Amino acid sequence: MPLREEISTSVKDAMKTKDAIRVATLRLVRAAIKDRDIAARAEDRCGGIDDSEIMSLLAKMVKQRVESATTYEDNGRPELAERERSEIDVIRKFMPTPLTEAELKTVIEGYVKDNGATCLKSMGKIMGQLKSDYAGRVDMGKAGAMVKGYLCN
Repeated sequence: MPLREEISTSVKDAMKTKDAIRVATLRLVRAAIKDRDIAARAEDRCGGIDDSEIMSLLAKMVKQRVESATTYEDNGRPELAERERSEIDVIRKFMPTPLTEAELKTVIEGYVKDNGATCLKSMGKIMGQLKSDYAGRVDMGKAGAMVKGYLCN
């Protein structure tokens, strides 16, 4: 089942079970997807965004909520931080399991070898491959540092 349909089905299920946080979070996800679909149509992609772009969107939403939860904790608002963490849990159910550091290292080594990359000029190409092949499964900040480490040594 495509991710878009899975999210819509989950909204309906959450409404039936009267899970307010899940309903609200999934509605935000659907609204974000719809916004991206509209932007994609402006680029002559009538079908909207695909599953890999939805994965990237979900990863971005999780990252935003992690930052918000940290900010709330730092400012003495644990109830709001808990709400953000609840939303993170809901969103992560639609994301694949993240790559472990060892798996990420292996993938990056393979990309560096396949591309014959020897300098930082190749970093964009490797990061692009990583983002398209492992959307939502990789922390791109951590991956960028690893790629840079391989290319600089």
